[in-house]
Amino acid sequence: MKILRNILNGMIIGVANIIPGVSGGTMAVSLGIYDKIISSVTGLRKAWKKSLAFLVPILLGAGASIVLFAKLMEYLLDKQALPTGLTFIGLIFGGLPMLWRLLSAEKQKTGQKGFTVVNVLCFLLLFGVAVALPLLNSHDSESAELAFGVGNSAILFFLGILAAGTMVIPGVSGSMVLMILGYYYGVLNAINGFLDALKAFDFGTMLSYASLLVPFGIGVLIGIVGIAKLIDFLLKRYAVSTYCGVFGLILASPFGILYNTGVLHTKPSAVPLLVGLVLCVLAGIFTYWFSGKSGQEKEEAQGDNE
Repeated sequence: MKILRNILNGMIIGVANIIPGVSGGTMAVSLGIYDKIISSVTGLRKAWKKSLAFLVPILLGAGASIVLFAKLMEYLLDKQALPTGLTFIGLIFGGLPMLWRLLSAEKQKTGQKGFTVVNVLCFLLLFGVAVALPLLNSHDSESAELAFGVGNSAILFFLGILAAGTMVIPGVSGSMVLMILGYYYGVLNAINGFLDALKAFDFGTMLSYASLLVPFGIGVLIGIVGIAKLIDFLLKRYAVSTYCGVFGLILASPFGILYNTGVLHTKPSAVPLLVGLVLCVLAGIFTYWFSGKSGQEKEEAQGDNE
């Protein structure tokens, strides 16, 4: 049951990473598994069996969702941007109670009653960053095409490191960073092109797309490990301030979602708006319930260890 739940967790995180403005790290926080992901990544050397047992189902789910939903996301972002954006806002906000419980638990550990100036500054600073990042996007990335070659492979390797680092940080979208830099649609098209070539058994085209996707994937793995160690350090040393910053990122994320999907640039129709609001509420309820289940499992595991 835990394996299936972690595969589903991974699928939700994977889909989130496809959508500009939606953070996979945010979804991990909302699902109540963020700190466990970080500790598993940083603990690969010391407890590799336990870490892999937790991480592999999540990675399988994330990879499967990217493969399964890349084309669907391309369609939804183009044709159903408002309901899609509102659904993910619901998924994100449904996890806020879980994040508040984590923050309250850290405050209780340290005996902190209110919020310090540093806590407030962390919240405001990262809230501002999350609002400012989408504004840097010129919306010209849709025209970006990736040519096959050593140069682009090297660029994508470093972009993978950058995107993965931002994916791990709650509230910061790796796909949004790719969009800002003009490579989002190029990477998405490469994924869909590789899948189309695979279906057609066109091995020459598959190798061409693989020359772009493999370096990008390697960069993603390196970026995840590197930033995970930083986040692990912050959670151990400055947990309350870190969670306050995460709150700022998450509360600002709806703006990034709606701005990068183009919703704020058009007048919404009544039906898509109504459907989106209903999906937003249902998604929030789902995440609240699902993160509660994950949190309950975590508490039970801690009790068993004690």
